[in-house]
Amino acid sequence: MKNYARAALILLVAVGLSDAQPALPPAQPRSAAITIALSPGEKIWSGFVREGDKLPCTNGYRCDLYGNNRGNQVQPLLLGSQGLWVWSEEAYAFEVAADRIIITNARGEVKHGRAGSSLAGARKFVSDKFFPASGRMPDELLFTQPQYNTWIELTYNQNQADVLKYARGILDHGFPPGVLMIDDTWQEDYGLWNFHPGRFPNPKQMMDELHRMGFKVMLWVCPFVSADQARLVKQLLKDKCFLMQQTPAKPAWVAATDPAIIKWWNGYSALLDFSNPSAVKWFNGELDRLVKEYGVDGFKLDAGDMYFYPPEALSKESASPNRQCELYAQFGLRFPLNEYRACWKMAGQPLAQRLHDKGHSWGETQQLIPDMLTEGLAGYTFSCPDMIGGGDFGSFLDPKALDQELVVRSAQIHALMPMMQFSVAPWRILDAEHLNAVKQAVQIRKQFTPTILELARQSARTGEPIVRSLEYVFPHQGLENIKDQFMLGDSILVAPLDRKGGTRQVVLPKGKWTSDDGKNYEGGATYDLNVPLDRIPYFHRL
Repeated sequence: MKNYARAALILLVAVGLSDAQPALPPAQPRSAAITIALSPGEKIWSGFVREGDKLPCTNGYRCDLYGNNRGNQVQPLLLGSQGLWVWSEEAYAFEVAADRIIITNARGEVKHGRAGSSLAGARKFVSDKFFPASGRMPDELLFTQPQYNTWIELTYNQNQADVLKYARGILDHGFPPGVLMIDDTWQEDYGLWNFHPGRFPNPKQMMDELHRMGFKVMLWVCPFVSADQARLVKQLLKDKCFLMQQTPAKPAWVAATDPAIIKWWNGYSALLDFSNPSAVKWFNGELDRLVKEYGVDGFKLDAGDMYFYPPEALSKESASPNRQCELYAQFGLRFPLNEYRACWKMAGQPLAQRLHDKGHSWGETQQLIPDMLTEGLAGYTFSCPDMIGGGDFGSFLDPKALDQELVVRSAQIHALMPMMQFSVAPWRILDAEHLNAVKQAVQIRKQFTPTILELARQSARTGEPIVRSLEYVFPHQGLENIKDQFMLGDSILVAPLDRKGGTRQVVLPKGKWTSDDGKNYEGGATYDLNVPLDRIPYFHRL
């Protein structure tokens, strides 16, 4: 593996950061603590996507939204099952007690009120008022066909020969072409956004061939610049395009001369400061050049997490870690093919959002549905539940540790979500029975593609979630804690299996339902289902 934690920092002064998230300065509250009364029995949901499995909040739940996204999207939003809503344009901390919410460390005005008497009523009000739908959506191909990411198969050895081999394998094994994402290390270096000449001898030829196969191609990019890229450093230092290092002798941005060096998962790098228009112009220019020279269709814009912006670093304009995360997300608005994992306050916009990389385990597979429900509730409706089988490449290094059933059940969860994304090649790790079950999930998705696409188009107009919790669609039936089922729109209930075994219980809301196997059910009851390997249980409301 290439060593990205280089020591040649001749032009730069390093900032020592620990493996943990950098400590943030104490918040400067603009008001005293705010107490908001809850109605009897009211349940609370937040816009903190990474903790979807902890929602609705239990008594004593605490969270601080300042500089804290834990690898996923965040929205400064609280919603209640009795119509309560809380919103601020800035970060705040909150605690949920039995009968109240306590807001502290508010960095801006906190607004709250009630709209209707349900979770959906509160969500519709805040969406219309604070993050209205833009009327636009990402490229429809993200919804109509599976996505394929080269990360798990190639990790830190992205190269032309193996990218083409992966693409051919998709078609040869009966999977349809879709969006192909070429991941980290296609480039010469971080910030040097050219195809690596040793690994990609003829990138334009590769792009043309992928297009002929029927793929659209996205490239992985990030806001970091390797510390020893003197050519780029010289260019970007002139306009102070980086977060700058604060020192006792140079405590202000105007006097600072050296970039801060930020520790991230690939080493130590300078970090572009997008409060500086010069950095925005340079980064846009690099993306546009890749589109023009190679025919790139879009970008996976990774990193940008709030915790990469430490308090001792200086930006051109006053910009909190949350604001820097928001500024990075705005690049994706220029490209219908985009993908983000970290976002702040960009709900209602035509951005494709993906969950944080999950491990290859049943416990993390069980987080997919609640996290996806939280994404939709928070307004990030064009969403993808990570990579099928997990996005942590370390989980796939030992073939003996792989659970073929988990890969199948993960694919089935993806199948009726807004998007589904492969990375590990299922034909490489699965036997015939499990591979056929995965392909069956793709076929079931194909049946529902018109519905998914129409819901995505509706969401672009109205802001409504594509996947919805049972409480959202059927309020006040005691369904708040159902986290392993979801609604696709208002009339299709999906109950995939998210744990090992072949049976599960399904809770059907009041009404009449018909299942995928043609059986009729009376709602308001719980049923035991047999779920063989190739089945995705779903129910139509009559």
